Amino acid sequence: MRLLTVNVVEELLPGPKETGRTAIDKRPQVGRVPVGELGLRGDTVCDVENHGGPDLALYSYAQEDADWWAEQLDREIPPGLFGENLRTEGLDITNALIGETWRFGDGPDAVEVMVRAPRIPCITFQHRMQIPGWVKRFHHEGRPGAYLKVLKTGTIGAGDSVTILRRPEHEVTVGVMFAAQDSVRMRGMLDSGVDLMDELRADAERIAARA
Repeated sequence: MRLLTVNVVEELLPGPKETGRTAIDKRPQVGRVPVGELGLRGDTVCDVENHGGPDLALYSYAQEDADWWAEQLDREIPPGLFGENLRTEGLDITNALIGETWRFGDGPDAVEVMVRAPRIPCITFQHRMQIPGWVKRFHHEGRPGAYLKVLKTGTIGAGDSVTILRRPEHEVTVGVMFAAQDSVRMRGMLDSGVDLMDELRADAERIAARA
């Protein structure tokens, strides 16, 4: 498992009229990039009401899922097209558990992160892709990628190894959380005591109450 690219905003682009400018245009960086509690140095967030902050510091997407979309859409899905900061290889992000922790790289400057939530597609993503019904289609296919919280700051670069450090004692993966249907697994996650961001906990409690 390895990190293929580290992507930082290239330029702010006009977004949908409801949101104004967007920082979704991410491009691969050369060399090592410092990582702080709020994400990559040189990156930015325009819609601070819905994006960014410690729980959504980094967005990761798997090359395997990008390849699947490339085949479905008959077009290239280059690193950063989906607005992701990190493009990985060999890491099954959809089946990562909420609360799972990873390490990028080795040594004292290695970065450690926690899987916090699936990416929820929005109108800015729709505007970026210019595909009718994109948000609904992206949600239906269940390959959302994951938002990460930075637990240990450091630097990262293309080619860094990715190591799974810990997996919590429940069964709610990024994909299960994204589908928002499995009340039994949601209750198990809530009862496990895993650290959850407030919004995700509220969603899990709502889904678990359906049982």
